[in-house]
Amino acid sequence: MKVAVIYASTTGNTEAMANAICDSLKEKGADVLCATADGADQAAALSCDALLLGSPAMGDEVLEDSVEEFFAAIEGSISGKKIGIFGSYDWGDGKWLRDWADRIKSQGAVLLDEPLMVHLTPEADDVQKCKAWAASMLSA
Repeated sequence: MKVAVIYASTTGNTEAMANAICDSLKEKGADVLCATADGADQAAALSCDALLLGSPAMGDEVLEDSVEEFFAAIEGSISGKKIGIFGSYDWGDGKWLRDWADRIKSQGAVLLDEPLMVHLTPEADDVQKCKAWAASMLSA
């Protein structure tokens, strides 16, 4: 299975999640494209079997700008795609991920599992959650 993990990180927390996710996918034998949203190849990402997209919560619980730009550019091309979303936050209750999940579903994509959230810096148990979440994507 080929999986794209595309993310942005402002403080390193979402990057730590993405690294754990990429590591887990590779350990399970997946072909992984791991890139930041501002440098990701949209066509290459869309050619993957699944997309795992990550963004920290910004401002009033919205996507980070480069993730918003990347997602807006591919949004009309995701019908039928398998997509999982993840991110870190400092405040709020996950509104940015719920809103994002609604956008994904409204385009006819298949939302894999529940969005994965980590409060601030991923601790050891959070890293394990990221790895387990990633592994579950391969069987979805």
